[in-house]
Amino acid sequence: MVKIVITGPESSGKTTLAQALSRHYAAPWVPEYSRDYLNKLGHEYQEEDLLKIAQEQVKREDAAAQKQPRLLICDTSLIVIKVWSEYVYGRCHPWILQQIALRPIDLHLLCSPDIPWEPDPLRENPSDRDDLFQRYQQALQNQPTVVVRGDREERMAQARNAINPLFS
Repeated sequence: MVKIVITGPESSGKTTLAQALSRHYAAPWVPEYSRDYLNKLGHEYQEEDLLKIAQEQVKREDAAAQKQPRLLICDTSLIVIKVWSEYVYGRCHPWILQQIALRPIDLHLLCSPDIPWEPDPLRENPSDRDDLFQRYQQALQNQPTVVVRGDREERMAQARNAINPLFS
């Protein structure tokens, strides 16, 4: 199984790209659990919520992987939670760091924040996307990563060009 993770700062086109790739390759995709969790939370999230989100995200990825698809597309990863935790709280829970080390990913598609910000009640940082993008680049520097930029069609072409060689 080839595991692809779409990552990047808020409002950088991650879900749009994940869904398009899922359709293109007829592959399952694992949505970002944090949206469901935060929508049901009923109050401001706390640091301990990030661990709960990470644990459930792992369960959902594992459930999808057990079906042994040829390709699995994930609309987030624990790297997102790590970067966010460090950004907001200055640290990351050791379990999350351990799981990042134990769970190999074949390719990260890092979405550039070069598209317009789209407001959303769960989004917090319209002005810090470039800083967060640099944090993602740093967090992924030793991982197989391709940065995708431009409009939807350009991003999709760049993603396909990165994914297709993984099947040859």
